[in-house]
Amino acid sequence: MRVLVLGAGATGTYFGARLIQSGCVVSFLVRPARAEQLRRDGLRVRSAQGDFAGEVDILTQVPAAAQFDLILLACKAYDLGAALAAIAPAVGPDSRVLPLLNGLRHLDLLDLAFGKSRVLGGLCHISVALQPDGSVQHLGQMHRLTFGARTADARLDTLTPALLAAPAEMHRSERIIDAMWEKFALLATLAAMTCLMRASVGEIVATADGAALARRCYGEACAVAAACGHAVADLVQAEATTILTTPSSPLKASMLRDLQRGATTEGEHIIGDLISRGDMYNIDMPLLRAAATHLRVYERARDPAV
Repeated sequence: MRVLVLGAGATGTYFGARLIQSGCVVSFLVRPARAEQLRRDGLRVRSAQGDFAGEVDILTQVPAAAQFDLILLACKAYDLGAALAAIAPAVGPDSRVLPLLNGLRHLDLLDLAFGKSRVLGGLCHISVALQPDGSVQHLGQMHRLTFGARTADARLDTLTPALLAAPAEMHRSERIIDAMWEKFALLATLAAMTCLMRASVGEIVATADGAALARRCYGEACAVAAACGHAVADLVQAEATTILTTPSSPLKASMLRDLQRGATTEGEHIIGDLISRGDMYNIDMPLLRAAATHLRVYERARDPAV
């Protein structure tokens, strides 16, 4: 299977490396500076699940005659417009696009660009960080990628064996949109709480009202999911609540790390979009709204044109 990975940041690098290990022919479509770094130093992943190091195929643009079976889209939401233009030459009649962006809003844009039948649903659970030397550090043990068809798709049956062969937790889901909503609700809550409080989960729940606020914020997100026809199962809610209220947990949303270093955030793509969906059903969302306002004030301060 020939795979194009858009982006060689932390997530794209990690899963691209695992697909190479499964026998896939993988190319990385990256910006010139990252291309130079990868050509000089190779692609390197450090992980308790197994390291990877080696030379890889690097592209700064897709050749006109290139054919790819799968395009793994691993960019930030605010780079999606540029990403769509970059991968367009790679999307043929039998290609499938597998986005690993957070949230759901990107699906509409991908469907418009390439047609719904070519766009899979996807999500990942992993903590990885791009290091100053260009390597990727895998933090923790979890390295799960879940994918699935949003409509009946015989082509995915052909691609699935190569994906499942990768040395990571690779899962094909028959209810991929439900799975994306489950992550959406959890991630939006984690981002809202840690950004609003500028603190980790452990630091938040160490306060008198922290755990209760986290539960209430997650309840708002789950209410939106249910109203949109994707109710989060009780067991999933229980697991998510544990993650959001574990004492001494160092967990922070990547959105908070972006905020702390003065970078653009995915606030509108995640929390703003969830609020917009909830507004269609008159859901009460005071904590999500407070977090969204906090992030909007931050974004306007860093860029008055926003």
